[in-house]
Amino acid sequence: MNKVSENPFKNRVSRESLLVVVTALFVTLYLVSNIMAVKVVSIFGLFYFDAGTITFPLAYMLGDVLTEIWGYRTTRKVILVTLVCNILMVLCTRIGVVMPSPDYLEPTATAYNTMFDYVPRIVLGSLVGFFLGEISNAWVMARLKKATEGKYLWLRTIGSSMVGYLFDSVPFVLIAFAGVVSTHDLVLMVVLQYILKLGIEVFFGTPLAYGAIAWIKRHTYSRNDKSTNA
Repeated sequence: MNKVSENPFKNRVSRESLLVVVTALFVTLYLVSNIMAVKVVSIFGLFYFDAGTITFPLAYMLGDVLTEIWGYRTTRKVILVTLVCNILMVLCTRIGVVMPSPDYLEPTATAYNTMFDYVPRIVLGSLVGFFLGEISNAWVMARLKKATEGKYLWLRTIGSSMVGYLFDSVPFVLIAFAGVVSTHDLVLMVVLQYILKLGIEVFFGTPLAYGAIAWIKRHTYSRNDKSTNA
């Protein structure tokens, strides 16, 4: 009796399908970070950073995963989709701002208007920083992968983020908060944002990227692989 060989792709998902999930998470994290960025957090009255700093590095981590698994060209397309989604968020929330509200809900309407009146400026700063930061992050990540022949993932994720966070934090803080906080606080925000984002990347983002990339490679297949082994 001939033994039927087991299908090597059984219980696996295609990387093309998983790309949709990763893209959705990537876009969501950026939208959430931009909304959270409206609130400035004060540490002992000495250091300031926006609340979006906490979630932003997770999006960068997914950017590293995108570049590592699907390549720079695909990552660039996802970045452009995210830019469009951020612009769409601003347009939709602005419609909510200008629409009338009943008098008995004025406190709620005022809170909504106060928040989303400021969001366009946050998003403008984020779009500039996001585009410069993510494009440079993905570009450096791809170049380091080629230079290291696919080795030293930690060096690629951290090295690319060091460049990306610089191109992201400076324009974002200047556009979003110039004229709102003092020059001294602007400088502190840039420095602290950079350090916090890089710290989160080193201690949380990189381990998560390692785990995500390993899981994807182990539990997925590409359509090219399937056609080759058919």
